[in-house]
Amino acid sequence: MVYGQVPPAGKGGNQGNLLSNAARLFREKGFERTSLKEIAEACNMLPGSLYYRYSTKEALLVELMRRGVDLVTAEVEIAYACSADPVEKLRLCINAHLRALLVDSDAVYVLLFEWRALGPEAREEVIDLRDQYESLWASIIETMIAQGVVRKNVDGRLLRLIGLGALNWVATWFDPKGAHSLDAIGDFIWQIAIEGVINKDA
Repeated sequence: MVYGQVPPAGKGGNQGNLLSNAARLFREKGFERTSLKEIAEACNMLPGSLYYRYSTKEALLVELMRRGVDLVTAEVEIAYACSADPVEKLRLCINAHLRALLVDSDAVYVLLFEWRALGPEAREEVIDLRDQYESLWASIIETMIAQGVVRKNVDGRLLRLIGLGALNWVATWFDPKGAHSLDAIGDFIWQIAIEGVINKDA
């Protein structure tokens, strides 16, 4: 199994299978068009068993988003530790984010694109989760600026916001049968970073 991938659905109705099926359905149909009854059926559970765990669909979505943050954070942290070269670290982290978003986890996709379906209180909690993940990227970029790898005149916050926005937008148009593989797209984005913000004399 690819690291970070939600386990496939089975008949046991355990927590992992429940969240896996919920993530898949939310990604395929959208949060609003998916019912708790459909999720229970996909897990071979009685609806009452699902309602016992999650009284509302929103509670299930928040739990799923927590899982998404944990998964993508772990992927990027592992990628960052795989190289001593700071520029190569950036390439690996970009590809790890894309892989988590488009290959390894429906939960990460749902985290990024379904949070607006939440009510105000739950939305605030999920925004806090998202901010935790973005703080990881903020640390990566700030370290690269401090090392002189990224040019000193680059606004780190702006680079993070635009960079993650570009990465996340790939999910709206990527075609696995298209002309470009996910790694090729990640490397292209990395090359843009090399040309635009990396200090080549460092």
